[in-house]
Amino acid sequence: MKTVVITGAAGFLGSHLAHHYIHNKWRVIGIDNLSTGRKKNVDDLLCNPHFVFITHDITKPFVKKLSAKRIDLICNFACPASPPQYKRLGRETLLVSSRGVINCIDVTRQHSARLVHASTSEVYGDPSIHPQPETYFGNVNSYGERSMYDEGKRFAEALIWTAQHPPDGSKPLNAGILRIFNTYGPHMAPDDGRVVTQFIKQAIAEKPLTIEGDGSQTRSFCYVDDLIDGIIRLAKSNEQSPINIGNPDEYSIKELAQIILKLTGSSSTVTHLPRTEDDPTQRCPDITKAHTLLNWKPTISLKEGLQKTIAYFTKSENIK
Repeated sequence: MKTVVITGAAGFLGSHLAHHYIHNKWRVIGIDNLSTGRKKNVDDLLCNPHFVFITHDITKPFVKKLSAKRIDLICNFACPASPPQYKRLGRETLLVSSRGVINCIDVTRQHSARLVHASTSEVYGDPSIHPQPETYFGNVNSYGERSMYDEGKRFAEALIWTAQHPPDGSKPLNAGILRIFNTYGPHMAPDDGRVVTQFIKQAIAEKPLTIEGDGSQTRSFCYVDDLIDGIIRLAKSNEQSPINIGNPDEYSIKELAQIILKLTGSSSTVTHLPRTEDDPTQRCPDITKAHTLLNWKPTISLKEGLQKTIAYFTKSENIK
């Protein structure tokens, strides 16, 4: 039986990965300090003999906490990922993107395993190229209210590159990097502040949907099942450089609001707030590389994905 270590295992994406690998007969060691993750996301796995949950902060070494003699894969998904989270936990975000990644690299090397690291489309900042290919260096503010996340993720990628190209001629790190674009679906926390959860929560509660700015800024929204498929394909591959994973269908924020109002049957109105600093004007992935190298592309439409997400929030999160 193969073994995977998932950091951030109680989070949105980490918990989906844990369920995938348990379903596919892997042994899963989940690690999370629960600063933003929610143990309820993996409650149903806790009685499974092939699932082990460790409450731990990966900025501290965790090699000795792993009971497995052999580890085949490390999936690093430990990091605050929504603006309210990483602004509240700015120092922690920087540390998990530096010390935490170094510790993941150490475990990967010790076990001669493969590392899959969750990076982000935020490494492109407010892009001047559209859609964004992996070759784009980005337009990022290193000194601002989003910088702890954007620059933390960029630094993490640099750490991995360094480990993949050791100057002493030692064995290169086997690692793949996902640049994840806006993703949504079940297991998201209703109070995480991301636009999809915020709009759904407000619509169900018949409260005004709050849009920052005039709503003309665009995003591409990928349903979580499509994203997990992309992660698994990268994990199975030998690709070593960053790959965009996201849905290239692009919507403005005001369009998203209207779609959610229609799907929920809500009579909520829309209100506008001042736009936050460094909020990207547009964000859309060029997924040519993912399609060519991983044979991956998303299959779930925004409408279908939102319907599933609304049903989850209504039933499992008790939003009324």
